[in-house]
Amino acid sequence: MTRRDFAARAMLAGLVLALPFGLSGCPAKRVIDYAIEARSADDIGKDNEIFVEVNEIMLDMGNIEASTEIYEQRLLITGLFDDAETYDVFRRRVQQVQGVRELLWHAVYMSKSEQLEHSETIIGWAEITALDTKAEYSLLQTKGVADVNMRVGVDAFGTGYVLGRARSAGERDQALAAVRKVEGIREVVDYLEVRP
Repeated sequence: MTRRDFAARAMLAGLVLALPFGLSGCPAKRVIDYAIEARSADDIGKDNEIFVEVNEIMLDMGNIEASTEIYEQRLLITGLFDDAETYDVFRRRVQQVQGVRELLWHAVYMSKSEQLEHSETIIGWAEITALDTKAEYSLLQTKGVADVNMRVGVDAFGTGYVLGRARSAGERDQALAAVRKVEGIREVVDYLEVRP
């Protein structure tokens, strides 16, 4: 790692720490991951610019329950909205963010009455955050999985989304299995790219 890369990663870590905790469930572990990932500071910087812009949109819009994960400019959005206008505005604003290579949109709108009808299958924000943390810990504990190259998002229906890069098909399978075994995760969606 060059001195320039180290300085850029240190600056990135400081920027991530400066973000309001909880907007995207960004645990402290993520800061360390950014500093040791096997990709360029420029690539991490592009992700961070997108991450910051989307979180600024979320701050600007007020109290919305949405979450962001990003890896190599592939942006994952999850969330549950009970106001159609807020949902539409948020989606439109996120779609306008520059530099996103692929938008993986898994935020949904359901009216309050629809949410009541499906209350047995919808989980709350605290449980989403807990499942996300458990899934990331499961990846961390799985031998042969470079969890620093992976992100996990969980939605209000207990679906886990695994985003990032696996160095082999075997590593991808191990990572997906690690998330599947987390109690409370009902389904796993694979957004891992296999690339050495």
